[in-house]
Amino acid sequence: IAPLERPGLQDATASATAPVATAAASQAYTWKNVEIVGGGFVPGIEFSPAEKDLIYARTDMGGLYRWNPSTSRWIPLTDWVGWDRWGYLGGVSIAPDPVDADKVYAAVGMYTNSWDPNNGAIIRSSDRGNTWQITTLPFKLGGNMPGRGMGERLAVDPNKNSVLYFGAPSGKGLWRSTDSGVTWSQVTNFPNVGNYVQDPANDYTADNQGVVWVTFDKSTGSAGSATQGIYVGVADKENTVYRSTNGGTSWERVAGQPTGYMAHKGVIDPTNKLLYIATSDTGGPYDGAKGDVWKYSIATGTWTQISPVPSSSGDAYFGYSGLTIDRQNPSTIMVTTQISWWPDIQIFRSTDSGATWTKAWDWTSYPSRSFRYTMDISGAPWLTFSANPQPPEVTPKLGWMTEELQIDPFNSNRMMYGTGATIYGTTNLTAWDAGDQITIKPVAQGLEETAVLDLMSPPTGASLVSGLGDISGFVHTDLTKVPSKMMSTPVFTSTTSVDYAETNPSVMVRSGNFTDSDRPNDAHVAFSTDGGSNWFQGQEPGGVNNGGTVAAAADGSRFVWAPGDPGIQVHYSVGFGNSWSASQGVPANAKVESDRVNPQKFYAVSNGTFYVSTNGGQSFTQTASGLPTSVNFRAVPGAEGDIWLAGDSGGLYRSTDSGATFTKVSNVTGARSVGFGKAAPGASYQAIYIVGTVDGVTGVFRSDDKAANWVRINDDKPQFGNMGDALTGDPRIYGRVYLGTNGRGVQYADPSG
Repeated sequence: IAPLERPGLQDATASATAPVATAAASQAYTWKNVEIVGGGFVPGIEFSPAEKDLIYARTDMGGLYRWNPSTSRWIPLTDWVGWDRWGYLGGVSIAPDPVDADKVYAAVGMYTNSWDPNNGAIIRSSDRGNTWQITTLPFKLGGNMPGRGMGERLAVDPNKNSVLYFGAPSGKGLWRSTDSGVTWSQVTNFPNVGNYVQDPANDYTADNQGVVWVTFDKSTGSAGSATQGIYVGVADKENTVYRSTNGGTSWERVAGQPTGYMAHKGVIDPTNKLLYIATSDTGGPYDGAKGDVWKYSIATGTWTQISPVPSSSGDAYFGYSGLTIDRQNPSTIMVTTQISWWPDIQIFRSTDSGATWTKAWDWTSYPSRSFRYTMDISGAPWLTFSANPQPPEVTPKLGWMTEELQIDPFNSNRMMYGTGATIYGTTNLTAWDAGDQITIKPVAQGLEETAVLDLMSPPTGASLVSGLGDISGFVHTDLTKVPSKMMSTPVFTSTTSVDYAETNPSVMVRSGNFTDSDRPNDAHVAFSTDGGSNWFQGQEPGGVNNGGTVAAAADGSRFVWAPGDPGIQVHYSVGFGNSWSASQGVPANAKVESDRVNPQKFYAVSNGTFYVSTNGGQSFTQTASGLPTSVNFRAVPGAEGDIWLAGDSGGLYRSTDSGATFTKVSNVTGARSVGFGKAAPGASYQAIYIVGTVDGVTGVFRSDDKAANWVRINDDKPQFGNMGDALTGDPRIYGRVYLGTNGRGVQYADPSG
């Protein structure tokens, strides 16, 4: 999911200025994730070679994690990343030091194009990721770019751990550090910077994917002396594997190598002196139709194709990516299909260095299959995706986008692999070889990677309802427990907007997008009359593909919907979407909200101009203008016509006359979002929460006195990167706030103690 881009803004000119607020204090808060478990792509899992149970994971847009063996949960390591460097939550590569277990390195950066304003960085830690030091690179990195499942790009010399190599994208080549990652320089004699570009016509896919992995042959060195044998993978279908036999002094294309595909992974077996590569015809992670698996004898220079299904076979419709060997039994290797949506991915296992293979599942009599595994998703039951597929497909799927698979180097029975939604794992892997079934479970507890598009906390019923990118969203009745299912019937791929009727909160509405062809009746809007337990769809205007924003009248009698598709008009419906009529006087794609008292009153904003409807959305009248051009706004429960508007760099504004005029709040120089929660003890006005900049400090703030004074409620450690497009307080619990992030899930916080 791309970050929610914020265009340049201008201050509102048609607004008065409020008295100056006093400088913001701070208050200690305890921050936790609302339990969802996973929710995004995990392209990298690295077991430390130096210490048992020391495991790291990288996500494409949600930062880095370390496994806690005592709790069987992942610990986030990059929540210190703030707005100014939000791209550092793009995990390009991670490399635990193979000698010193306390050291770990990572390459970070989100996009190689203009979407990320900052260059990438190599960060290093001497305390297992608790704290980091940063070396900025002279180019950008792309943790959420095409090809992000290849790797690892970053590697530490297992004999002389002060030496590191990094494979760069964008034609920047191979880089080396000889001082434990403090300084870096380009290896100028490395002969190939890569040439594979997914699609030069698209800004997101036009980058050269570059040098994609580095691995060392540990047997060619000794402790304290640099490893002599180094192998490097390049995104070049004709020249994909290079090596040095003299510690990086010179480099050569490995002779006799296969051509026509790119090596996504390269793994060395130093015991048997073999290099394994898994290849595909694309960089992934969403595609890949052909590929092969090869082994290279370092001693003889011989290449042998060992593909479980060769690319020349009529049964080949996938490339290969996830690749690992059992360090306890190096002749045991495993590989995954890069992508094979139907009927599922495949995992292959060999105990004889690839001479023969067995599969995670086999066809019996079509459409039936037999399985060498069982799935136990009780830890994240929503992984069924509320699907009801026909054979041969099953739910939950074994996975997709499975570009990472690792066998624990200390335990042949433990294996983990990443998917587009979670980390799966098993602890009885060798049962496979005995013909028994292994048990696969989600092992992503503590790793929260959802992108949050909207949040609401109703005054009764569920504590929270979340609209999420890629996995629809949830009705959260217990913040500490994983929901049993996502919002379904219909299921949206992404829920872009949620709302409830303020005086009748069992009535809810949501709008969203979907990408799967099997969703019923192309639904983009859904309703509930029982607080989100059950949902149903009505009719909708023609041509809608983007959910946009939707608002429920205060009493639930009607709804106003602004689909996100260009040119599609705002519509209103009396009842639950049985029919829709175009609203008059309001631009297409406006952002809409409802008054929380008057059921006939709705609000909209578009391109810096505010609009009001007093007849249930039938028509709107233009009111204030000169507002910021990109805003989030909310009406206050219990106070008709009381509106707060967050205008990004334009600041925070308030209207008490239903949007006729707005007053700017001083000392709030930036405001990304605004929400409300239960009033402070002794106060009559709701607590106000913002994500913004107050007195020059950016963070999450609360005001108990209508913005006269602010308290910062996060600090520099929990910043969560590109956060704040969704925000709300809790109407039942004073001080509780719910914060949406773009890659770190839904956060909630209460005053400490």
